[in-house]
Amino acid sequence: MATNTLLLIDPYYREHLVGRQHPERPERIDAVIQGLSEAGLLDRLGRVERRAATEDELLLCHTPDYLRQARHDVQHGYGYLSTGDTEVTPNSWEVAEQAVGGVLNAVDAVMGGKARNAFCAVRPPGHHANANRGMGFCLFNNVAIAARYAQRRHAVERVVIVDWDVHHGNGTQDLFYEDPDVFFFSTHQWPLYPGTGRSDETGDGDAEGTTRNFPFPAGSGRKEVLGAIQNSLVPLMKRFRPDLVLISAGFDSRVGDLLGRFTLSDSDFADLTREVMGIADQYARGRVVSMLEGGYHLPGLALASAAHVQALSESTE
Repeated sequence: MATNTLLLIDPYYREHLVGRQHPERPERIDAVIQGLSEAGLLDRLGRVERRAATEDELLLCHTPDYLRQARHDVQHGYGYLSTGDTEVTPNSWEVAEQAVGGVLNAVDAVMGGKARNAFCAVRPPGHHANANRGMGFCLFNNVAIAARYAQRRHAVERVVIVDWDVHHGNGTQDLFYEDPDVFFFSTHQWPLYPGTGRSDETGDGDAEGTTRNFPFPAGSGRKEVLGAIQNSLVPLMKRFRPDLVLISAGFDSRVGDLLGRFTLSDSDFADLTREVMGIADQYARGRVVSMLEGGYHLPGLALASAAHVQALSESTE
C-alpha cells in the first residue's frame, strides 16, 4: 500500500461562483487548503488528479433532460439553475464536471489499492441534487455518482453513504430510496432546509430499511450524531456488510457554522471519521472515499476538514 490517504484538492474548484456574495463561496477551497497545510497534511499526502466526468458518467444518476436544462442555464448566462436554488456562473458546468470526475478518479485509486482512502475537497457540493433537479447549491450529486460508478466500473455490490452534513441529503436519498444495494445514513438538523429526512423515511420495496434518517434539533452535537453512528450505523452494517464506504462530509454541522446550529467540535469529526473507518476496516478492506459537502464558517471549515483528514491518514496497522 503506497499511502493511507490521497487528497483531491485543486485550486480549480474555487472558480465556481467567483465574484458572487454567497455562503458556498470560492474561499471555502482556500480554507481547506490552509487547514491541511497548517496541520502538516498537504505536502505529506499523495494527490488525486481532477478530470472532467463524461456525459455517460453523469447519466449514472441524472436524466438527459436535466443535464440538457442545466447546461443550457449555465451556458446562456443564467444566474441560477432553473430547477432550484443553485447559483451559477458561466464556468459552473465545467467546474462541476471536474468535481465529479475527480471524485471518480479517487474511487479508482482506492478501489485499485493505491490508498486505503481519499478525501475530495470539491465544489460545488452535491448531496441535494437528484435525478432531474439541481438545488441547494448543488449541480451534480457527486457522492451518488461515485456509488453508481463503483458498482459499474469496479463490480462493487454494496455501498454505504454516511452523510453528517447539517442539512439532509435529499437528492442522495431520492436516488437510492428503492435500491437495496446502497445504504443511505444521515444525521441532520430538523427542521431545516430542505425539509426532508424524517425518521420514518426508511426506503421502499426491497430497499425498506436501507435508508436511515436521524433528525435532531438545533443544539445537538456529539452525543446525538456520534451516538447515532455508534448505536445504529455500526450494528446495521453487520447485516449490510458494505464493500465500499462513502462519506458526504458536511462540516456545517460544526459549532459556529453560518447555516446550521449543531455543536460538533473538530475532535468530534475525528471520532466520527474513526467510527466510519472502523466499518470500512471490518467489511470493505478499509476503503473510504469522502467528499466535501457543506461548511460555511471558513476558520471552522479549515480546522474541521484537517481533523477529518488527519483521522483518515492515521495508520491502522
